[in-house]
Amino acid sequence: MRKFDLIVIGGGSGLNVASHAARKGLSVALIEPGPLGGTCLNRGCIPSKILIETAEVAQTIKRAGAFNIQAEIQGVDFPAIIARTMDFVDEEAAGIEEAVKANPKYTLYKKFAHFTGPKKLMVGDEEIEGEKIVIAAGSRPAIPPIPGLDQTAFHSSDTIFRLLKLPPRIVFIGGGYISCEMASFFGSLGSEITVIDRGELLVSNEDEEIAAKFTEVFSRRYRVIKQAAVKQVSGPTSGKEGEVAVTVEVSGRTQEIKADVLFVAAGRVPNTDNLECAKAGFELTEKGYLVVNEYLETSVPGVWALGDIVGKAPFKHGANWEAKHVVLNTLGDKKTAVDYRVMPHAIYSSPQVAGVGMREQDLKEKKIEYTVGKYPYIKTGMGKALQDEDGFVKILADPKTRKILGAHILGTDASILIHELVVALAAAGGNMDAIKNSIHIHPSLSEVIQRAVNAVNLEGPATESGKTLMERTSNQTV
Repeated sequence: MRKFDLIVIGGGSGLNVASHAARKGLSVALIEPGPLGGTCLNRGCIPSKILIETAEVAQTIKRAGAFNIQAEIQGVDFPAIIARTMDFVDEEAAGIEEAVKANPKYTLYKKFAHFTGPKKLMVGDEEIEGEKIVIAAGSRPAIPPIPGLDQTAFHSSDTIFRLLKLPPRIVFIGGGYISCEMASFFGSLGSEITVIDRGELLVSNEDEEIAAKFTEVFSRRYRVIKQAAVKQVSGPTSGKEGEVAVTVEVSGRTQEIKADVLFVAAGRVPNTDNLECAKAGFELTEKGYLVVNEYLETSVPGVWALGDIVGKAPFKHGANWEAKHVVLNTLGDKKTAVDYRVMPHAIYSSPQVAGVGMREQDLKEKKIEYTVGKYPYIKTGMGKALQDEDGFVKILADPKTRKILGAHILGTDASILIHELVVALAAAGGNMDAIKNSIHIHPSLSEVIQRAVNAVNLEGPATESGKTLMERTSNQTV
């Protein structure tokens, strides 16, 4: 049996740990049956954002009339859009693999693996053992038990980026961020979009007020069927083309929705079952995620885990943050606990959404005293220039300590604007004065952040007076 100083399972953020170990001269086994770079590079953040930027260009052309410019989209070369995106992805993945193979400290296993013991793995037909192990094997799309789905061709985030033709009609099962990002992309290019969700709000993990506004805006652009139960799907089998039919029930009434492509985004599940972690003695949560302590150590001594398979911060930047700590805790001299308190996220749909810290429903549930400050984009000079009628910033703060508890944004460049609040939380302890007393370029869009902070009612908890304050200050457009 071959033994290694370190075994890393997963070729995404686990590579950050593997590279540090290799630089220290340790022997490293890297297990990754798919292309290197992980979900983000190959099936997630990178291809989706390249495609969504294309959609943004299309949206700009469609909105040209609002700026008194006559313009129209004369054609969409969909195969070229996909090729431009995936050629880049494939080249990056190949480059990472080439670099790994060129380093003598690495042994790359391009095969599936499963645990045969707490620190032993069967990789293909070879069993290996690690002095230390890092599990960074990620998650995969959950496949809901919908009648007919196992016999019907459908796409998930694992396969949608290889689609060769722009579908005239596409139906999305699930109203989370993956569905909404992809619906924005396809809808902007001309596909007829239907989003089916079992709840009342799309992107329901967001602050409720943000989710409600997002649902309102999204429903203006696309067909959204809420509080719907998917009863059955039918259509061509995998690998074949043809019309797909989705039967849904809403308020006791059924209807059939037909489309050319079915996209399923019903959440994700960790890959602990494929690795047979439970059999090897690893403690798992009810949903199958690896249980880890504050140092990302699993229940098995000498084994750490990070990323989606842990489920604490299911974002690429979250996995990289965890990998940084795993490096310290596996290869350093002092243990360092992971601090998740300032973990931002963004949704790159149209409109964009971003958030950091606690949501209003969290504060209510925990009975934490708070106050609110909100400010609309359109009441700023740049918001008016952009004609963003729907965008707004929402600040949740402690009226006694003057510290930000959470911040949520819907609108243009929300994914960029949120970083001022991230820095204020991380570097200034959330003290609102860090933003209040900083000069903001006029008329930059960032002014909406400062004005939302200025709109926070520090005289007491969230009340009607707080709303009046927002209304009073929201007239400042210059």
